[in-house]
Amino acid sequence: MSDRLTSIRDFMEKQGIPGRDGYDLAPSGKAFPDGANFRIEIAGVERASTMEAMIKEAEKRQISIHRAIATVGGCTYCDFEELRSMAQMARDAKIETIITVGHRKGWDTAAKEMNTREGSMQGFRLRGSDNISYHIADIMRAIDAGFRGFLVYDEGVLFILNKMREQGLIPAETIFKFSVFGGYCSAAGAKVVESLGANSLNPISDVSRPILASIRKAINIPLDVYTIVVNSFGGNFRAWEAPEIAKVASPCYFKFEPGTAEDEIYMPWISEEWHEGFIAEKVKIASIVMEIMDKHAPELKTSPQGPADLVLAKP
Repeated sequence: MSDRLTSIRDFMEKQGIPGRDGYDLAPSGKAFPDGANFRIEIAGVERASTMEAMIKEAEKRQISIHRAIATVGGCTYCDFEELRSMAQMARDAKIETIITVGHRKGWDTAAKEMNTREGSMQGFRLRGSDNISYHIADIMRAIDAGFRGFLVYDEGVLFILNKMREQGLIPAETIFKFSVFGGYCSAAGAKVVESLGANSLNPISDVSRPILASIRKAINIPLDVYTIVVNSFGGNFRAWEAPEIAKVASPCYFKFEPGTAEDEIYMPWISEEWHEGFIAEKVKIASIVMEIMDKHAPELKTSPQGPADLVLAKP
């Protein structure tokens, strides 16, 4: 190895960033506050009826769901009473809920540019201060309905939200999950997101276990790792990798989001009844991964329903 590469990697290490990916796949040595290594996160809880169907299916299959990613199509499409009802159900079931909000890129004049060949390669960021204010107003509407967790994909918005949280303009307990649409896939990027106030990070869906190990070494916030992802993101199903992922990425959420493409399945005109059936399939897939964990990695622990560190809604 050249002296230049050695000096670069040594400098990275001094910044708290691994100089190499974690090819030894060593145990992370970190865990959730209750000692758990992994938890379950179900994405696409689009309406109050979807939340109800998910809770019923989890009870039937005797599986603990710790976090729900809700209103992926945008909570602007939910009326206020629907949001309050969803928040109440999540609180009663002790499920931490992360709300996906509007106003976002693609809801404004950027929609046309996003669909061009090169426009699709540009970052998934909000355009201008007006759209940032609309986005944060939608977050505050969901806070009024009781929610305390939000998906963020724009570093500028995260910077503002963290300042608002520090200054009491939004509740101090509010948490921010940094989205896969941020595109992060390295320890260096993860460290930036953590420094801006993110409470968990969803890396891109195809990061290797050595890369996950290096990210984990650099940061302490939970990693939200796709165990299954929509076909438009690659369609990965990493069920049999789950034990190794939990070992190197602990504390982590196994994230379940199957389907064709997000811009198809989360459109507001997809029927509530369709989502009720689809969420049951997601819970079933999560139960299969739990079976694999129980049989092949019994030393790795998950949390019971409703661990104390979850941030629950306050409807």
